[in-house]
Amino acid sequence: MNAKIGAWLRKISGFELIAVIRALALLLVVAAPLAAQTCSTASEMNVATRSALENTGRRLFDMASKGDVFNLKQSAIPSLASNFGGIETAVIENKEALSGSQSTVRPPFLLKLDGTQAAARAEFLCGVFGPQGQTANSAVFVIPNLPPGTYGIDILDVRGAKGPYTLSFVLAQIGTDWKLGGFYAKAAQVAGHDAKWYMQQGDQYKTRGAVHNAWLYYLEARELIAPVPFMSTLETDRLYDTIHALEPKDMPGGGNTVDLAAANGKTYKVTQIFPVAVGNDLDLVVKYQYPDVSNTAQTFQDNMAVMKALVAKYSEFRSAFGAVVARAVQADGRDYGSLMPIKDIR
Repeated sequence: MNAKIGAWLRKISGFELIAVIRALALLLVVAAPLAAQTCSTASEMNVATRSALENTGRRLFDMASKGDVFNLKQSAIPSLASNFGGIETAVIENKEALSGSQSTVRPPFLLKLDGTQAAARAEFLCGVFGPQGQTANSAVFVIPNLPPGTYGIDILDVRGAKGPYTLSFVLAQIGTDWKLGGFYAKAAQVAGHDAKWYMQQGDQYKTRGAVHNAWLYYLEARELIAPVPFMSTLETDRLYDTIHALEPKDMPGGGNTVDLAAANGKTYKVTQIFPVAVGNDLDLVVKYQYPDVSNTAQTFQDNMAVMKALVAKYSEFRSAFGAVVARAVQADGRDYGSLMPIKDIR
């Protein structure tokens, strides 16, 4: 193992991989999978290997739930142990959610990559696929710049004081030992609801013609549905299709801005609109281009104008979100934000 392992775990992006994953899955169903990269599901691996993966997951969970950063670091691959700050922060941030919690290990996956050089994009097809690609019992992992080796994926369902979470570990085999190569702690609910609920709400908004609300709720479901960002399932593929088909043309995305005309006579360049959970509420964030946020009094007034213009343009937001957060963003990324309950925006 070398330093590249830690690098791909930190650089992996998110659901923008789904389209690539699906295309590759369909291609590899028709053609035989590359012998250099294979995946075994829990039912396909031998008992000893499955037991070792599951026991390693339980042991690492026990450390994480106790906030035992020292022993987690001792259990990591060398390249990750030498740059452990990100995982240490994640353990500390999730300590309240994991402390005293109970976990259930899902059936693990075993990934093997042969060869002498890192794969620019390693694709692992796990389980049984059909003519259209994924099935209810399949999964795909797409990992860039992966060195040759044997890897395990452990996913644990966790229930604790802060509700359901998933805790996922990427494991790398060194000799006969399984070492920590990646750590992913993620809430399985936002504002008290899971991915299925957000999909159902999105369906209801779509039926009523509130397509912007529907699309934003599907985006929230997307954030909740996969425990790790480099994993695709039949469920994620279907949600991707729904989001892609429904995406409103008058919403910013893909680097494109949307003009938002306000009552003060100004037109603002909106760069992002997305949902965010705050406590038990789902709020809406709008980001827009701004020349200089140092004059906070003026920036606050522009934030207010943007929020009012946004709700005036998309009145359906009033039924779907608890508050709006407007963030003026300079070219260098510095920003200034303001929040207002949506019921108070007039």
